[in-house]
Amino acid sequence: MIDLIDLLSYGCIGLGLVFWLWGTWPLLGRRSVLFKLHSLSVSDTLGSMSIVVGLLLKIPSEWPLLILALISLAIWNTVLGYVLAYCATGDRVASPLENRLASPPENRALMSLKANLEEN
Repeated sequence: MIDLIDLLSYGCIGLGLVFWLWGTWPLLGRRSVLFKLHSLSVSDTLGSMSIVVGLLLKIPSEWPLLILALISLAIWNTVLGYVLAYCATGDRVASPLENRLASPPENRALMSLKANLEEN
């Protein structure tokens, strides 16, 4: 007879597999590459986390390693998605600091003088 914990564990693992397959389906569509990357990374993260939770229910003696895996999935998959999207966009807007560093020193002096005049 299957225990309730085993049933929940298998359910989480099955849900994770469903998320994995659900995330690969938009790859066949005609949407933008960024949309495809976003849907794939979100569903991959949720699916992997669901599988790790299922394993946590199945093998509770390995909880430190599985909790570390959950934290790593949450952080690194999110960061990797942002990095890929940032690298994929060609029309990046420079920050104000980058604009100030890129301008010649005389322009920076004029810009700071103009900003001081506008404040007063």
